[in-house]
Amino acid sequence: MARIAVGGIHHETNTFAPASHKADLDDYLKGGAYPALSRGPVMFDAVDGMNLTVSGFFDEARARGHEVVPLLWCHATPSAHTTERAFETIAGWLFDDLAAAGPVDALFLDLHGAMVTEHFDDGDGELLRRARAAVGDRMAVVSSVDFHAIVTPAMMENATALHALRTYPHVDRAETGRRAARHLHDLVRDDRAPFRAWRKIPFIISAPCQCTLAEPTRSIMAILDDLEGGDVESLSFTPGFPSADVHDLGPTVFGYGRDRAAVEAAVAALAEEVEGREAEFAGAWLSAEDGVRRAMQTAARASGPVILADTQDNPGGGGTSDTTGLLKALVEQGATDAVLAMMFDGDAARRAHEAGEGAEIELALGGRSGIPGDAPFPARFTVERLGDGNFESHGPMMAGMTYHLGPMALLGTGGVRVVVSGTKAQALDQGILRHLGVDPAAQKIIGLKSSVHFRADFAEMASDILVVLAPGTVIADTSLKDYRKLRPGVRLAPLGPVSGGG
Repeated sequence: MARIAVGGIHHETNTFAPASHKADLDDYLKGGAYPALSRGPVMFDAVDGMNLTVSGFFDEARARGHEVVPLLWCHATPSAHTTERAFETIAGWLFDDLAAAGPVDALFLDLHGAMVTEHFDDGDGELLRRARAAVGDRMAVVSSVDFHAIVTPAMMENATALHALRTYPHVDRAETGRRAARHLHDLVRDDRAPFRAWRKIPFIISAPCQCTLAEPTRSIMAILDDLEGGDVESLSFTPGFPSADVHDLGPTVFGYGRDRAAVEAAVAALAEEVEGREAEFAGAWLSAEDGVRRAMQTAARASGPVILADTQDNPGGGGTSDTTGLLKALVEQGATDAVLAMMFDGDAARRAHEAGEGAEIELALGGRSGIPGDAPFPARFTVERLGDGNFESHGPMMAGMTYHLGPMALLGTGGVRVVVSGTKAQALDQGILRHLGVDPAAQKIIGLKSSVHFRADFAEMASDILVVLAPGTVIADTSLKDYRKLRPGVRLAPLGPVSGGG
């Protein structure tokens, strides 16, 4: 069968995050909560059995008899821009490895679709442009992209096909890889490029409002499934990543198939469905103080914990993960049986390990990123539990993955406990709490620095879920963002003000 080269570079860029939190080469080499950068055959073991797109692609392509040639795969935790040094170094390695691989019949790239670098606003489009230049016009180049991908002309023009995730929380990453492999299998057997169609949606959708477990996105994805099939080989909807200030920001519908009219009709029908439900994408959030007050009232009579989503400090969206607004609200209102995960403060984690379990230490916790309205939280903390940060994940999103977060600590003050780590990671898996001896189901209130992904592993136990607004760089109300590069005519929020253009 075919000889298929495989590579991937993943980053979701929050252009509003502090410049001190850029993704440099070392961030890609280490991988954060994901596997470290790998090149060549070690890629197979590095991602084996994980819910990653590249893992699903490997499994499906090899099951169909293809020879898979691993090039390079890496991931960096969402943050401010990827540095020019990191991008050019890793892209250089990727295309050097492609050149060294010898003749191949197709190329698969596992990308995110919302990478912004210091020198390219469209990092993924630039990677696909270089890929097309490397393999020529006729070879099939297929790429997976995230549900939050910001689809651009360069991405559409240089990829034979793009396949987007269909769930948020992203529980279908491996399945998306398998779907892309099946499509590439068909493409290499028929070297005619499929017809494509795409359409941008003229309003921005806040991340908490994109969840596929809730309306209107749940129904939209069901309609997508109905429209796909037959002459429409693939159909996708990407709501986009609203924390990236770039020209092409915004949702996109796109599709591929062997019949131009069928593909164009499917894309138009799905886009019209999204646009017709614009008002349903509007968000409703609580302040941290109001959220804690309501959580305490609910928790007093509920059988399961109330979840507070600290969405604006979500490290999975490029947040700094060290703002203290929700912590302050919990402590000042006297919350009990409450835990907050996860505070990024390497100095606090180090001091806790030096002091040992049971010790009491004075700390000014977090709050060092210079976020407006935020400051370190001073208190006397008890070191309740220490951990090495190495633990397995069993939740739907991260199943099969082992975390390596370095020294971690559970610190308590009053009735509130805080999970602290020296590595940024989104609180999307119960393993982050269990590693430090916390039973999530036994808590009254759980604060999580996450927007939506936590729902995959925490929603079933929750008596209520509240999205709260504390200081952070992942601004939930997109109409408040200072977009300067966005093209004119795009509504900054559903039914909101219109961009004047950059």
